[in-house]
Amino acid sequence: MMDLWWKQITAVMRLEIRKTFFARRGLWIYLLALAPVVLFVFASLAERNFHLFDSNVPQNGHAITQDEMDTIQGDMTRDQIIAKLGPPSSTRKIRVRRFDDDGKRIMVEAEDLRYYGENSTLILELQDGVLKNRISRSRMTLGQIGYIFAGVFQFFFLRLAIFFGCLGIFMNLFRGEMLDKSLHYYLLSPIRREVLLVGKYLAGLLAAGVIFTCSTALQLMATLSAFDGNTISRYLNQDHGYSQIGAYLGVTVLACVGYGSVFLAAGLLFRNPIFPAAAVLIWEAANPLLPALLKKFSVIYYLKSLCPVQIPTDPGLPALLKMLVSNGDPISAYLAVLGLVALAVVVLWASSLKVRTLEINYTTE
Repeated sequence: MMDLWWKQITAVMRLEIRKTFFARRGLWIYLLALAPVVLFVFASLAERNFHLFDSNVPQNGHAITQDEMDTIQGDMTRDQIIAKLGPPSSTRKIRVRRFDDDGKRIMVEAEDLRYYGENSTLILELQDGVLKNRISRSRMTLGQIGYIFAGVFQFFFLRLAIFFGCLGIFMNLFRGEMLDKSLHYYLLSPIRREVLLVGKYLAGLLAAGVIFTCSTALQLMATLSAFDGNTISRYLNQDHGYSQIGAYLGVTVLACVGYGSVFLAAGLLFRNPIFPAAAVLIWEAANPLLPALLKKFSVIYYLKSLCPVQIPTDPGLPALLKMLVSNGDPISAYLAVLGLVALAVVVLWASSLKVRTLEINYTTE
C-alpha cells in the first residue's frame, strides 16, 4: 500500500511542478525573490566602484593612517596637503563654473586628490589649488556587511518575500484549481485525498525551496563579491563561513516548510486569501508580545532562533523595532527544527481532515 501511495504522490508532483513553476499568476513570486538579489548586487558594485583597488592596497603612493587624514583642514593648499600626506594615489583635473564676488560666471581649475588608507578612502576636492571639500569613507568590513545581510534576511526576506511567496504558491494549490474549474479531475480519480494533499504540498515545497534557496545563494554570492579572494577564503575557512551559508539556506527551506503548510491549510479553508494572509502576518509580527506558550505556534519564532547572525540592538532604536530585532527567548537549533517540523505536520494533519470532506461547487467559487 505504501508503494502505491508513493507512486501516486510522485505522479501528483509531476503534474503540479510544471503548473507551480510556470504559472502566469506566480510570475510576481520570481520578482519578489530577485528583489534582495538586485539590492546586494548594486551595493557590491557601488562598494567596488568606490574603492578602485583590491586587498586595500593603493596602486601608487602610500596608505595613509586615520590620524594623517584628520590633519587635513579647510583652506589648505595643494602643496600643504602633499607635504603632509605625500603624493596622491590618483588625481583628476576638471574645469568648473562658479560666480565671483561681482556675480560674474567664471571658469576655475578644479582637482580631485584621492588617498587610500588601510580601510578607508579620502577624496580632497580643490579649486584653484585650495581645498574646498573633503570626502572620507571607511571601507565596510565583512562583519559589517554580515550584519546588514542578516537584517535584510530577517526583516525583508523571511517576513515578506518568503511569506508572500509561499502565500502565492501554496494557496493556489487547491484554490487555484477551484478557480480554474479543474479540481474535480483530482477528486474523481482513484486516489486518497490525503495522498493528493501530500503530493501537492511536496510539489509546492519543491518549487518554493528552489526559488528562494537560489535567491539566498545569489544574495550571498553578491555580498561576497565586494571583497577580494583572500578575505573570502578567510571567511569561509576560518570564520565559519560555510556553516553560516548552510544555516541561511537551511532557514530558507524551513521557512518554506512552515509557511507552506499554513497557507495550504488557508487555501482549503478560505476563498479570499487577503484575510488569512493579514491574520497570519499580524500574528507573526506580534510574536515578541505573545506569552511563551503561544510563541511556539508561530513560524518566525523558530526561524529567528535558527538564524546564524543575531542583529545587535542600538540603544536609540525605537521600542517596537527593537522588539522585532531581539530574540529574548531563543531555543536550541535542534528544538527549533523539531518544533517547526512538528508545527507543519500538525497543520497538514488538520488539513487532511478538511480535504476528506472537501466538496466543490464551481458556481459558488
